[in-house]
Formats: sequence, C-alpha cells, structure tokens
Amino acid sequence: MDNPDDTIIKAILEKSKTVAVVGLSPKKERDSYKVAAYLQKHGYDIIPVYPREEKILGAKVFRELADIPGQVDIVNVFRRSDQVMPVVEQAIRLKPKAIWLQLGIVNEEAAMLAESKGIVFVMNRCIKIEHERLLGDVRCM
Repeated sequence: MDNPDDTIIKAILEKSKTVAVVGLSPKKERDSYKVAAYLQKHGYDIIPVYPREEKILGAKVFRELADIPGQVDIVNVFRRSDQVMPVVEQAIRLKPKAIWLQLGIVNEEAAMLAESKGIVFVMNRCIKIEHERLLGDVRCM
C-alpha cells in the first residue's frame, strides 16, 4: 500500500493540533522523545501514551489510547510492526485525521483497516522529517 501524496500529508500536518504519541519514551536520547519535543516546539499538543510515568514533556501520560478524553488529530506510533494492529484498532475509535507509523514500521493489514474507516494512514516515515520537508521549517532541537 502506498503512502498518501505530499499534498495530503502537508494538509494533515497543517490542520492538526493534537498528536498522541504511542510509545513516547521519557528518555531524551530516544527518537520518540526527540520527535515529540520537536512537534511540541512547533505548536502541537502532545499526548504521551506510555505504560509508565506520570508526565513526559510536561504532559499527562495515558496508559493507552482508549484512556484519552477528547479529540486526537494524529496518532503517531513508535511500536514494532507486529505490535501495530491493537494500537490501530484503539486509534480508530478516536477518529483521528491520520495514523502515522514512524520509520521502519510497516503493517499493511493495519493500513487497510484504517483506510477502510476513512483515516489517512502513513507508514515508514518520520513525522518530524516530513514536517521539516513539507512546511519548510528546519529549526531542530
């Protein structure tokens, strides 16, 4: 399955405000932390989804997507490909604009499920890199 074209990805990034980051590590050296910190610096509200911790990047941590009250625009997933389907099943209930799997994460079955529900699905792409590339802001941490 192909990723959406740049026009669709750019529109999602421009129109979204809230990003739930599944697997957001509290460790500053981890990619999930770096990506979430970048998004936060660029005006997105970050909702950490992680099994431990109370706060990450100053935001309340939720144990799973199902626990999040309110709207989520993008669900950004830092989980192995074989762990994606349960995350996507929970994400669908939140009705996000997009579900985004980070670099190296691919799950065709999850992509078909999300797209059948009208949710844009991006896999094997870094949301930080795409934001920098499409929105022209290369200010990094």
